[in-house]
Amino acid sequence: MYHEGNRALQDAFGSRALADRLDQKLRRDLFNEDDAAFIGSLGFFFLATADAQGRPDCSFKGGPPGFVRVATPDLLVFPDYDGNGMFRSLGNIGVNPYVGILFIAMGEAPKRLRVNGTAQVVGDDPLMAAIPGAQLLVKVTPADIFPNCPRYVPNMTLVEPSPYLPEPDAAPLEPKWKSFESFSDVVPPRRR
Repeated sequence: MYHEGNRALQDAFGSRALADRLDQKLRRDLFNEDDAAFIGSLGFFFLATADAQGRPDCSFKGGPPGFVRVATPDLLVFPDYDGNGMFRSLGNIGVNPYVGILFIAMGEAPKRLRVNGTAQVVGDDPLMAAIPGAQLLVKVTPADIFPNCPRYVPNMTLVEPSPYLPEPDAAPLEPKWKSFESFSDVVPPRRR
C-alpha cells in the first residue's frame, strides 16, 4: 500500500510502525456489509482520476442516496449522469484505469472510507436500466479499501437535495447554463 515517497515521510515522522499496523488491521480488498451500507447511504463522493501522463483530476459525483452501490464484494458501480460534456473523469479512466474514491459522511457521526482500484466505463450494462438518468456506468474493482479517521470532518446538515437529481418517470430538469447563448448551440441532446 505504500511506496518510497510514503515511506520516506513515515520514517521522517516516526510513523512507519503505525502505518504498517493501519494497513494490517484496516485495509482490505473486498467490500463488507458495513461498507455497502455506508456507501449506499450517501448522496455524493469524490472521484480522483489521472490522464495517461499522470496529471490528476478530482471530481464531485452526486446523486440520490444509493446511486453508488456495492454490486458484489469485489465490484462497486455508479452511474454517469448528464453533465457538462467534458468527460474529464470518465475520459481519464479510458486512458488510465486507476481511481481513488473518497466517501464521506459529514453529520453528527462523521465517517470516511477510501477506495482505490481500477475502473472501466460501460454503456451497455443491464444494471443501467435500474438507474434513472444513467447514460453510462462505471465499474470499480477495489484494490485497497480502508477507513480514515473522521476527526477533521465537519458536522454539516443537508438542507435539501439537488433539484437536478434524476427521478424515475420524470423529465430531467435542465440547468440554466445550457440555455445561455454562449452554449445553447453546442449542447447535445440527452442520451437515455
